[in-house]
Amino acid sequence: MNKGTILVIEDDKMIQNLMATTLEISNYNFQIASNAEQGILKAASYNPDVIILDLGLPDIDGIEVIKRVRSFSCTPVIVVSARVDNDDKISALDAGADDYLTKPFNTEELLARIRAALRRKSYSNDEKVQDSIFINGNLKIDYAQGCVYVDDKEVHLTAIEYKLLCLLAKNLGKVLTHNYIKKEIWLDDNGCDSQLSLRVFVTNLRKKLNASDYIKTHVGIGYRMLQISNENSSEV
Repeated sequence: MNKGTILVIEDDKMIQNLMATTLEISNYNFQIASNAEQGILKAASYNPDVIILDLGLPDIDGIEVIKRVRSFSCTPVIVVSARVDNDDKISALDAGADDYLTKPFNTEELLARIRAALRRKSYSNDEKVQDSIFINGNLKIDYAQGCVYVDDKEVHLTAIEYKLLCLLAKNLGKVLTHNYIKKEIWLDDNGCDSQLSLRVFVTNLRKKLNASDYIKTHVGIGYRMLQISNENSSEV
């Protein structure tokens, strides 16, 4: 039984073949794109469940591809790249990637990352059917629509950013440890490369909400969403 459609954006023929064989054996449908323009077109046309993206593409840098895909889709993006510097990882996550795997990679680990991405997507879809609205200060989360608003203006979040925001909102006022958040968001201890990755997602979330006072950092422990007064936007 097919388990989902994966779009692979990769120019290296050997890696294309490796991924194609791996996905076929694991009963995934898949599409292959050999350059960025082709990949963006297929992302829009096929609406894949997960995108696997190389950063070193021949026509457009992968970071720009992430930005363009994020302009029309929240599909989970797993970067698989030979770039190992933290700056490259942070840039990819800042642009909207959900995960980052370095080359050379283990195919079983790649499949585990895909399964985790599909579970995260399923979680987001489950949230959308909940008929409730969360309001905290100028922040509103419409679970039924899967939408987030600040000052009644919609804020576009990636799948992980949305799940992280919902996790904090449903534990309003509680300090959530780094390990707890990583287990809830990535569903296992190995889904997030490091505490650095979590910090990047929190930073992005704060920027998009345009209010750093919603999420408080407890150094060395974790994060907490503060209860904000609607009248004066101060902590309750």
